[in-house]
Amino acid sequence: MKRIFAILLCLLSMTSLLTACGKEAGLQDGYYTAQVSEFSHGWKEYITILVKGGSIISVEYNAENASGFIKSWDNAYMQTMLHTNGTYPNEYTRYYAGQLLEGQGEGGIDAISGASSSHATFQALVQAVLEQARKGDSSIVIVNAAH
Repeated sequence: MKRIFAILLCLLSMTSLLTACGKEAGLQDGYYTAQVSEFSHGWKEYITILVKGGSIISVEYNAENASGFIKSWDNAYMQTMLHTNGTYPNEYTRYYAGQLLEGQGEGGIDAISGASSSHATFQALVQAVLEQARKGDSSIVIVNAAH
């Protein structure tokens, strides 16, 4: 009887160890945010993801100015950028976020012409936020994304 109990206890210990190892390799449930360290052209880009069941279920990628106004909501900026670059923040932020959500951080993110600077920043933010999610660290990570 003691022997059976010892074997069961050993199996139970091994199961919990294997489960813990599997979780370390994947994404931990929670909200995770990464933001750039400095404002660029008056905006500071950030990304927030929500992980549930080990999968990314929500992505918010945008930028805000010093007063907290969201770049995608700035219609004057949108008009200027659309006419000069052929794209605008509400378009490329949703596109990049959608690619991250679809690929779950495993695939590459295609750049949109006219938003290549934001593409580079987005990639740096993604790497940082995914690292936080793997660790289960919900503190905001600051990224130096100077290009």
